[in-house]
Amino acid sequence: MNIGPYALTNQLFVAPMAGVTDRPFRQLCKKLGAGYAVSEMVTSRRDLWDTLKTSRRANHEGEAAPIAVQIAGTDARMMADAAAYNLDRGAQIIDINMGCPAKKVCNKWAGSALMQDETLALRIVEAVVAACAPHNVPVTLKMRTGWAQDHKNALTIARAAEGAGVQMIAVHGRTREQGYKGFAEYDTIAQVKAALRIPVVANGDIDSPEKARDVLAYTGADAVMIGRAAQGRPWIFREMAHFMATGTHLAPPLVAEVKRLLVDHLLDHYALYGEFTGVRTARKHIGWYVKTLPGGAAFRDRLNALEDSVAQLQAVSHFFDTLGERMDRIPAGAGEQSKSAWEPTNNDKNQEEAAA
Repeated sequence: MNIGPYALTNQLFVAPMAGVTDRPFRQLCKKLGAGYAVSEMVTSRRDLWDTLKTSRRANHEGEAAPIAVQIAGTDARMMADAAAYNLDRGAQIIDINMGCPAKKVCNKWAGSALMQDETLALRIVEAVVAACAPHNVPVTLKMRTGWAQDHKNALTIARAAEGAGVQMIAVHGRTREQGYKGFAEYDTIAQVKAALRIPVVANGDIDSPEKARDVLAYTGADAVMIGRAAQGRPWIFREMAHFMATGTHLAPPLVAEVKRLLVDHLLDHYALYGEFTGVRTARKHIGWYVKTLPGGAAFRDRLNALEDSVAQLQAVSHFFDTLGERMDRIPAGAGEQSKSAWEPTNNDKNQEEAAA
């Protein structure tokens, strides 16, 4: 599929996740088979653009094209300015955040809170498209099914966004009210796909090759977007790609390979964040990798007491060297962060009963 002038290598996307999908993580996922990745959200507040946090999020040095940046805010003019700010820093695709359910975002009427005000949501889309069009930069949109169970308006907003010039829409199969609770539903995504001509991406609870296949078939979506299931398991993308191409499962990665991947990830992470912040923000990534591995919980507790990158790297290397003495390969499903009980025939009512 294409997004504007950019031909993507496959239909497996990395979902934007604040505090997770920084440049090192995106590069790793692309290396391991993801066809597309979207950055953490960058604020539209001009007074925060000079902060270290925003400058790191706008750093795309060495990142493979296309470089997609998600922006978040509540004011149409500010969002247009944010698009321009990121274009100047290398963004090749601008994604509008109408999907984040975090309270600190929604309390300011950004993220998925925008779905409560369809008029404002459309003004923002129009302003961002107008800012990007002269540069031939595509605009995409990520949203939820709606604000609440009795207020699902994804189809209405999707149609309006397509009419305003948005070139791709990703839909997470939950409402803002749900957060990440219960199970994602895919009927709404199927409705959006059936109504639109532009590509539609399915997101939510896609945590295995079989699930990716089934969601694509059920919704008719052009691609799937994987978020939490890639935390600590970035090789999930090559597993999905292999399964879709051959119908067979790829062998789990060797312990030695995972050690090498994680060490390289950490070195890239430290280079972006520096020693103090890098060590502390790396802890969550390491924790995801080892969460379901033998001895992982105890190792994570020891890891959190380490204060410098050398000690952290040495601890990680020792953990995987010791693990490698017990097994050749990482157990299947290790690092998996999300579970769901969805089946292709379930409807909304069944989903609600299962979640209850």
